[in-house]
Amino acid sequence: MTDPRTTYDHVLVGGGMTADAAAKAIHEVAPDATVLVVSRDVDEPYTRPALSKKLWTDPDYTEADNDLGTRGASGAEIRLRTSVTAVDRDARTVTLSDGDVVGYGRLLLATGGTPADLGLPTDDRVIAFRTAEDYRRLRAASGDGRHVAVVGGSYIGSEIAAALVQNDTRVTLVFPDDVLGGSVFPPELARRFAALFEEAGVQLVGGHRVTGGTVDDAGVHLSLEAEDGAADAGDEPLDADAVVVGLGISPDTGLAEAAGLAVDDGIVVDERLRTDDEHVFAAGDVASYPDRILGRRRVEHVDNAKEQGAAVGRAMGGSDEPYAHTPYYYSKVLGLSYEAVGTLDASLETVVDEQGDDRAVVYYLDEGTVVGVLLWNVEGARDAARDVLAHASELTREDLPGRIRGERAGA
Repeated sequence: MTDPRTTYDHVLVGGGMTADAAAKAIHEVAPDATVLVVSRDVDEPYTRPALSKKLWTDPDYTEADNDLGTRGASGAEIRLRTSVTAVDRDARTVTLSDGDVVGYGRLLLATGGTPADLGLPTDDRVIAFRTAEDYRRLRAASGDGRHVAVVGGSYIGSEIAAALVQNDTRVTLVFPDDVLGGSVFPPELARRFAALFEEAGVQLVGGHRVTGGTVDDAGVHLSLEAEDGAADAGDEPLDADAVVVGLGISPDTGLAEAAGLAVDDGIVVDERLRTDDEHVFAAGDVASYPDRILGRRRVEHVDNAKEQGAAVGRAMGGSDEPYAHTPYYYSKVLGLSYEAVGTLDASLETVVDEQGDDRAVVYYLDEGTVVGVLLWNVEGARDAARDVLAHASELTREDLPGRIRGERAGA
């Protein structure tokens, strides 16, 4: 066993919004505690949603505004460009990529996830979008009428496509659904969603996936295949100045697995965000936790990162409170604002409550029970959506229309 050179009361692995919220919460409940944040990132913690939203749409909002101020607000030590290579739970130490061995009183695994990359060549013009550094690379590769291909039509891909087309960039969006948003939204709303992008000038290439690509001085060249596997006669490679892959992430559970912690689509934690080791916690994108309304799940969105990060920080600082928040997620693209709680899957039965002025509430039912609620251009109704899900077993399909009302988003 190697003796640690330094021991901290709390070591936080990961430098995202979860670690930021945890460090600040620890400081609030235990201001004298020592905290080390170990981050692979090149930047100190920042607001991740702005990378595909506000930094593109608000000319007065800069990367400096996007810094979360973790160090100043929490007093934490932050080591960037550093990863944890091993956890010794018996010795309560972590080994860092620079060879340093650090001791901990309590350890947080907020390791997030790795974005899909499609196996495309390594090049500055091929961007698997995740970090502020990726944002800067995309900024450099876009604008001035250049052509960027975006791969993936779900949450992150659609936001990036919308951001680019509003910043003097020609955009082609490649996605597997026949209609953009077709796997998430009911048919009528998916058609409206797709129309927003077409009207903005985005070229939509639905029903296709990228099977490979090359890069040369002229740009990026992508090979496409129809989603059903049939080659389209006459198809040419998709040529662009750059490509962005927005296909979601795989949770980074390798460190937890190697340490012998329980992993099942994420690091398994209890209602207080503890793993099966009382000194090790997990939170954020990587944590599989028991939601009080929706059951065990793993959530990759910002509301969960902030709320769960704060809760785990308090728990590490000595609080015994459970994590009782049911998170929501949201998107704002091309004048549309939507929020959601629970599971959105267009293959489920849906009840669409149209409320005029391009507002709608959509209920997603699994075997007759509501499992998800979509608020389409409706704001101020997240708690009402949570209430529906909390009482889902008591509600029939006929009870749903008119149950949730809210203001027009942006009104």
